[in-house]
Amino acid sequence: MAAELLVGLGTACALVAAAAAAARPSLAPALFVFGDSLIDNGNNNNMASLAKANYFPYGIDFAAGPTGRFCNGYTVVDELAELLGLPLVPPYSQASGQQLLQGVNYASAAAGILDDSGGNFVGRIPFNQQIQNFESTVEQIAGAVGREAAAAMVAQSILFVGLGSNDYLNNYLMPNYNTRREYNPRQFADLLTQQYAAQLTRLYNAGARKFVVAGVGSMGCIPSVLAQSLENRCSPAVDELVLPFNANVRAMLDGFNAGLPGARFVYLDNYAVFKAIHADPAAYGFSVVDRGCCGIGRNSGQISCLPFMPPCDDRQRYVFWDAFHPTAAVNVLIARQAFDGGADVVSPINVRRLASL
Repeated sequence: MAAELLVGLGTACALVAAAAAAARPSLAPALFVFGDSLIDNGNNNNMASLAKANYFPYGIDFAAGPTGRFCNGYTVVDELAELLGLPLVPPYSQASGQQLLQGVNYASAAAGILDDSGGNFVGRIPFNQQIQNFESTVEQIAGAVGREAAAAMVAQSILFVGLGSNDYLNNYLMPNYNTRREYNPRQFADLLTQQYAAQLTRLYNAGARKFVVAGVGSMGCIPSVLAQSLENRCSPAVDELVLPFNANVRAMLDGFNAGLPGARFVYLDNYAVFKAIHADPAAYGFSVVDRGCCGIGRNSGQISCLPFMPPCDDRQRYVFWDAFHPTAAVNVLIARQAFDGGADVVSPINVRRLASL
């Protein structure tokens, strides 16, 4: 009887908490998400693609189970949605009706800034197509609430954009791509930035005004890279590849803030966050930084997490979930730093401040 009472009280508390959350006003009308597998939440599920995560143990710590998130639980944008007082954003492949008014996730595993990045995984939705999908959504919203109301809503919404990883891991660093022979690292960073600038400007022209743009995180110590070293060493060369791109992005966003009327672009320094975690993992609550929680081979990084593989037990202590992706604990940490952090991580302002403007 006591157990039943406790269960009943727990359920009641959960319902009260949910009702309280629903009653709180959101800090932004909607959250629109663009990116790759770090924030994909199911857009690749029904696609002819090798980049899928709609099977157990992915989602082992997520209430709905395996949904297509490349993680054990929350992604960065899941936590950001909650911090903004919004419901979790549905994938574009499933979003419809009233859901569109609170945001859509267009991200696709293996997607890149360049259309051909990630081609080894066959099906994916490159950034250009994600933008086209957003433009279609804006039209749908305008059809539902009118153009003036839609424009006001989109202008006040937050756009989270995180791309570039696949342009390196699944393009520049792949032997079956010619890009490394055609461009040195600086030239490739410039090529990506030129394309990225045009793409972000297209989102601005579609009515978006508030952007959070995430830089490429440190990739020299991810399990798949560690697994390539018999000495279990990180690769400074991989990290040095992305530094010119991140520097370019920061300068590009500064230019947008100065030159695009009404624009507010915020830079999220994922690279700095990962470097800080690796420098002192215990300070952030982590103890395992050199292997994935789920995977096969050296560093659990030679083959990524396969269907029904048993993952590690103490997932909160792991930095990496699989060969490429961080755990939910890291994702939540990044989102909270983006939301309330200082200029060392998110600049020129954090997401809370951006939402209030």
